[in-house]
Amino acid sequence: MSQQEILEAIPHRKPMLLIDEIVSQTEDHIICKKTFDAEEFFYQGHYPEAPITPGIILCEAGMQAGAILLSKLLADQEGVPVVTRLTNAKFKKMVRPGDTVSLEVHLGERLKNTYFMKAKVTNGEKLAVTFEFACTMANAKL
Repeated sequence: MSQQEILEAIPHRKPMLLIDEIVSQTEDHIICKKTFDAEEFFYQGHYPEAPITPGIILCEAGMQAGAILLSKLLADQEGVPVVTRLTNAKFKKMVRPGDTVSLEVHLGERLKNTYFMKAKVTNGEKLAVTFEFACTMANAKL
């Protein structure tokens, strides 16, 4: 999937767009990649002498991958997917400037307008983060 297709699939834009590439996608599974540049805004204050990627940024990247996964499934619906729950987050390995992570999301149960997903973020061959989250569609206009 090209960068333009990513921009069409989700409303996120720089500096909060955290997906560089879609590696593969099926109806209920997606794998994305993100390389963290040393100039990312969050490194300025998150341990400037020894920067690490904040855990919530890694979760956000996974949730953006989930939003792309849902974009085709929910193409006929108005609104954007928003997270309603984040659970069971486990942080295993630090991600530093220059690291490329793989974001893998599986769509599980669907109840009415709620979609339950599991995410895994790996840094190289090492597991960095796992978590579960739920999304629902919300009006994009305030």
